[in-house]
Amino acid sequence: MTETVLLTGISGFIAKHVAAKLLTAGHEVRGSLRRMDRADEVRAALQPVVGTEALERLSFVALDLEDEAGWPEAMAGITALIHTASPFPVAQPKDPQVLIRPAVEGTLRALRAARAAGVARVVLTSSTVAVTDTSRTGMQDETCWCDPKAPDTSAYGQSKTLAEQAAWAFASDNGLQLTTINPGFVMGPPLDRHYGSSIRVIARILRGKDPMVPMLDFPVVDVRDVAEMHLRALERPEVAGMRILAVAGNMTMPAMAAELKRAYPSRRITTRVAPMPVLHLLALFDPQIKAILPAVGRSHPISNARAREVLAMRFISPEGALRTSADWLLQNGGL
Repeated sequence: MTETVLLTGISGFIAKHVAAKLLTAGHEVRGSLRRMDRADEVRAALQPVVGTEALERLSFVALDLEDEAGWPEAMAGITALIHTASPFPVAQPKDPQVLIRPAVEGTLRALRAARAAGVARVVLTSSTVAVTDTSRTGMQDETCWCDPKAPDTSAYGQSKTLAEQAAWAFASDNGLQLTTINPGFVMGPPLDRHYGSSIRVIARILRGKDPMVPMLDFPVVDVRDVAEMHLRALERPEVAGMRILAVAGNMTMPAMAAELKRAYPSRRITTRVAPMPVLHLLALFDPQIKAILPAVGRSHPISNARAREVLAMRFISPEGALRTSADWLLQNGGL
């Protein structure tokens, strides 16, 4: 069945890949932008991937997560909603509400618009940060939730957890057929130079900006797999009511650095692991380092069993996702 999909935040790193999958599969896509002057940017990113003919099924609408204007018109004629739009910071803000408010209110605004238009099918992009509970040991899966009140939960973790919980409550109360896709640390090739914070981390390693790398452990996934999961979730009504984790496996930042050093031996890539006292000192001057301190030295393996079982996913390896990210950065002047 061909769907007419409202895809929010279409200029995002993940969302552009989702748009490419939808258009290639024959669906109509109406992408939301905060500023319509970015429409040509999105078209230019998608054209080499989907071709000119598929782009004829792409249109745009101006929407803001924090403004009611335009949502009824945007939903007219839509059969499904894929909501990807949500703020993602490099450094955590001083006021958590800077992230929490637009994430929660924007999600509910999109779902209310869908309900008002009679659109029941919704796929929501959440995150594994809404799953990981730092007090729990062992494998974590779709039954797990982050504790937004825990002292070490970041503002981003709070925003994704509270937004997803609000979505599930709203869907339950209003009969929406909701599926959430919860990606980990998203790598893989961007479609243009407007890429996300995760790719900037890889660029930082490639630049050798830091004398040492922190012992951070990430549940990682390739953006192409994340996009494929959105498409499959849309096309398989039997997964309505499910959270589905998008994770290929775990990889530490030192392991990333070592893999990149093997791949690009001529680059001055640091592989030395940073001791905690050094990180605490650097955090006084670098907000990005300060933001990651609570996660240093912790490992939270995350199951992808449901994705493999209900969506038949066969994930690109963490190493493959990392290498394609780095190759793109080096080939496209991203450094």
